[in-house]
Amino acid sequence: MMTGPGLLAPRDVRIAHGRIQEIQEFIPAPTGAGTEVVDLSGMLLSYGFADLHVHFREPGAPQKETIRTGSLAAARGGYTTVCAMPNLNPAPDSPETIAVEQAIIDRDACIEVLPYATITLERKGLEPVDFEALKGRCVAFSDDGSGVQKDEVMLEAMRRAAELDCILAAHCEDNTLLHGGYIHDGRWCKAHGHKGICSESEWGPIARDLELAARTGCRYHICHVSTKESVALVREAKRSGVRVTCETAPHYLVLCEDDLQEDGRFKMNPPLRSAEDRAALLEGLQDGTIDVIATDHAPHTAEEKSRGLAGSAMGIVGLETAFPILNTTLVQTGKLSLARLLDALSATPRRIFRLGGALREGERADLTAIDLKTAYTIDSRNFLSKGHATPFDGMPVQGAVRATWFAGRLVWNDLA
Repeated sequence: MMTGPGLLAPRDVRIAHGRIQEIQEFIPAPTGAGTEVVDLSGMLLSYGFADLHVHFREPGAPQKETIRTGSLAAARGGYTTVCAMPNLNPAPDSPETIAVEQAIIDRDACIEVLPYATITLERKGLEPVDFEALKGRCVAFSDDGSGVQKDEVMLEAMRRAAELDCILAAHCEDNTLLHGGYIHDGRWCKAHGHKGICSESEWGPIARDLELAARTGCRYHICHVSTKESVALVREAKRSGVRVTCETAPHYLVLCEDDLQEDGRFKMNPPLRSAEDRAALLEGLQDGTIDVIATDHAPHTAEEKSRGLAGSAMGIVGLETAFPILNTTLVQTGKLSLARLLDALSATPRRIFRLGGALREGERADLTAIDLKTAYTIDSRNFLSKGHATPFDGMPVQGAVRATWFAGRLVWNDLA
């Protein structure tokens, strides 16, 4: 049994056989062998977080991350379900190749890791995969890391996804507008002599895809939204009845181009945009245009992130820092309610991807205990992830995940 406050009032929670058996104001302490009482007095107990967008690199690049290290990092961050992107080797584009990844998940994951399948064969953007053969083996379909460039290929993929009621999660990027850029094409870029990525490279494909989604009825999810134009397009599409959802990441809500440093820790795709874009993202999160917050956890080796902005690989880690960063910068400053933050981290991603789970009796016992009063400084040297590149290294934060249970099993414990 676990005792401690629930989201609205102090509650006791009884767990047995991996499920939530009872939630009451008071549950008598159990007796007998094999029972345990965990005191969470003064803490917040949430249902486990769900991240729709992580990169665990295995199979293909275990030097960057493995299913084991990635899932441990997720558990430390309060996540009990994560969806693993398909930019892997082999790419999960068939029952045979996705089985390679699933075998590693079954062997090594300490939480629920759900694989994506690709939208196109080998993620080349030329021919859609066999959606029907893969539907029962994946959480959704994505070519993340690459945008589907051809209109006709995306249209056919959406038609197939709509027929099977699958989610198509799109990395929206027009390759013809990149011109070798690697940070946002804004003030900082021009002042420091770098090559920029224009905002239209993101919102242009989103505009195209929203038209296709309206035609096909596809369940369409947009990955890592970063521009104000993207937010406006999604807001209007939702008003028009398009079946669209979207995510943004903590770094886009907290940082902007003005925070850039000549350091690979600040390089990701899409890049940190303008202060105006950041404000639009926050407004979109507040009004529900942006549905969820996903980390886009993207680990690389230290060497790959040591080459400055121009030469470093794109991607930062985020699973172990998401809640404290967002709690500190948004909740503690009054920009976002704690309830909305928890909704964006747990309830809404579970609902739109049909993952299941909630803080109620009968559900799987996926629980996250948070001490909202704990203050500390982020130190990437202590990460469980193999990746250590984060722009938030050294940042003072408030709010620490103290324990995480997956199916009633303690997978992260910092209660001592």
